[in-house]
Amino acid sequence: PGCGTAVMSLSSVHGTLSSLKTCQTDIGTGMDTVTDVALDLVEAQDKDVTPTIKEMETMILECARLDTEINYFVDTVKQVTSEVTSQHPETMVNLSTKVREQFTERLARLADAALQNHPKVVAFKDSVQKSSSRANQSSAANSDDLDDEITVTQSQVNLTCPLTQVEMVNPVRNKKCNHHYDEEAILSLIRNKQKQKKSCRCPVVGCANSDVRQSDLVPDQLLRRKIQSQKRQGTRT
Repeated sequence: PGCGTAVMSLSSVHGTLSSLKTCQTDIGTGMDTVTDVALDLVEAQDKDVTPTIKEMETMILECARLDTEINYFVDTVKQVTSEVTSQHPETMVNLSTKVREQFTERLARLADAALQNHPKVVAFKDSVQKSSSRANQSSAANSDDLDDEITVTQSQVNLTCPLTQVEMVNPVRNKKCNHHYDEEAILSLIRNKQKQKKSCRCPVVGCANSDVRQSDLVPDQLLRRKIQSQKRQGTRT
């Protein structure tokens, strides 16, 4: 009976971790929504939106902190529970305290500057900057020049994921080689290669990048918006 209680306790913990990962998905969706609104404001060009964009950047950073804290907590719990060699109840007594101590210690080392490197924070800033630059250029260019620019831009990026061979849903850009992949597909490939103790090669044919890492990937919010826009247009058609 004692062993059964311990096992159920660990099972309950793992269920909670699964719920937290679902929460992270919702946080990511919220960050994408904030980014979309920011880009809509920049593209509208009807007034000075700098103060509002700054407020939205603060919101993105707050979400990045929450997302990072969840990562820290999940990692800490997994590490502590993996060290449990006995399933007796007395072995479980100090797990909560150990998790709390290690989690608090990690949070104390989390600097605000580190949040600036969160993928979705980087994507927010990069997308706003690019969108603002394009908006300024389009206001100074005639429509023919703008059409040419859009045509060139569209031809430079393939909307099809090189792994799934279907249109991307959440495109990410590799900072090293600038190739795009669907986020879920490339992360799955990276995890599989890690299990095999191998490095992950960029799946784009002819690319020399032989070591794709999760830290190299940045969400491409502008491309995501473009894909969603095309889908809406296709649905209306």
